[in-house]
Amino acid sequence: MADFTITVDDAEVQAKLSAFAERVDNPRAGLTAIGEGIVERTKRRFETSKGPDGTPWKPNSVVTLALFSGHLAGQKSKVKKDGSLNAAGEQALANKKPLIGESRDLSRQLYIQVGDMTLTVTSTPVYAAIQQFGGQAGRGRKVTIPERPFLPIHKDGTLYPSDQADIIDELNEYLLGDLAV
Repeated sequence: MADFTITVDDAEVQAKLSAFAERVDNPRAGLTAIGEGIVERTKRRFETSKGPDGTPWKPNSVVTLALFSGHLAGQKSKVKKDGSLNAAGEQALANKKPLIGESRDLSRQLYIQVGDMTLTVTSTPVYAAIQQFGGQAGRGRKVTIPERPFLPIHKDGTLYPSDQADIIDELNEYLLGDLAV
C-alpha cells in the first residue's frame, strides 16, 4: 500500500484546537505533548493486543503461524534434534502476538511531527495501513488481512472515543493553564 494521510475530522477536537491556537503563544509545545501521548497509548496497544476501543485484535492466521514456526525451526535453541519445535519453540509459537514481528517495527516506528498548528503522527512501515484498516493483500489480492487498529483513527478521520477524550483533556489542561506552554 502506498503512503496515505488521514486528516482528523472530529468537530469537538477541532473546536478545542482552535481555542487552543487562539489562547497560547507557543502551540508547538502543547501539540508535541499531545503527539507523545498518542504514541505512548499506541505502543501500549501492542502490549495488550487490543485496538483503541479495547477490542482484542484478530488472532494470527494459520499461515502466519506456519511461517513463524518455520522461522523458529531455523533457530537451534528452539528445535529438537529431529527438527520439531522444543518446549521453548512451542512457547514462542503459543505467545506469538498479532502485529508483532521479529523486528517489532510496527510498534517501534511511530513518530510525531509538529508544525505551527499541525500535529502528524506517523507509522513508517509500508504495511502499516493494511494492518490498521485491513484489506486484500498478496499476489492477486487473494489474502484478506483483518483490520487490527493500533492508531487512534478510523478511515473516515474520526477518532476513537477514548483517544478523543484524552486529547480533549490534554487541550483543556493547557487552556486552563495547568501545563506550561
